[in-house]
Amino acid sequence: MSDDSHVSSTPTGTSRFATTHWSVVLAAGDSSSPQHREALSTLCQKYWFPLYSYLRRHGYASHQAEDCTQTFFAQMLEKKYLRQVGPKPGKFRSFLLTALKHFLANEYDRTRAQKRGGGRRLLSLDFENAENQYILEPSHQLSAEKLYEKSWALTVLERTMDRLETELASANKQKLFDCLKVYLSASSIPYRDVATELGVTEGAVKVSVHRLRKRCRELLRDEIAQTVTTSDEIDEELRNLFSALGG
Repeated sequence: MSDDSHVSSTPTGTSRFATTHWSVVLAAGDSSSPQHREALSTLCQKYWFPLYSYLRRHGYASHQAEDCTQTFFAQMLEKKYLRQVGPKPGKFRSFLLTALKHFLANEYDRTRAQKRGGGRRLLSLDFENAENQYILEPSHQLSAEKLYEKSWALTVLERTMDRLETELASANKQKLFDCLKVYLSASSIPYRDVATELGVTEGAVKVSVHRLRKRCRELLRDEIAQTVTTSDEIDEELRNLFSALGG
């Protein structure tokens, strides 16, 4: 592998959504938008496990948490709640948790009784490993709200890493990503060891790691920008994300 196999200093792929604030929320709420289905899928995939974790920590059994999460999202779709959400101060994840609390307090039992959402699989959510993932959470002292925050942070990081890997894989740089991803977190592996494996110079590895970290930060900001209102809130959410991970 030659030195020209560095991570590109510019994006190797385009974001699936423009980074305008609340872009995904707005697209998900507008059924006429060409990005409606993908945006809706993005929101559901990003938030279903944090909501599930909140419900489990709040005392719901696993099957109840699964059913409640499905029912909550089903009602949001059927009543088109997202169409009522416009760009305004505040974070979408805060809006969503408030909406879930309102739903639990006022509508969950009635909705299940009327069979308008209970037990129906309107959304393709992967609950198969949800309980195993929940059990792996060691911080059992966290409140339901804190666990929701931490689950959100982990989900955002996972989506960011998936997008980063997809970009490099599409540029035929899967091996480069596999070798360098350890440097996105603390790693004591010497650059020279990775350079030998890749067949490049140690300096080339340093440059590639720098570019990979830079692109990772860009994608992380993009993930966050989709569900906040202002640029200042992106920085605030980044601080919240790392704070939640440290909790």
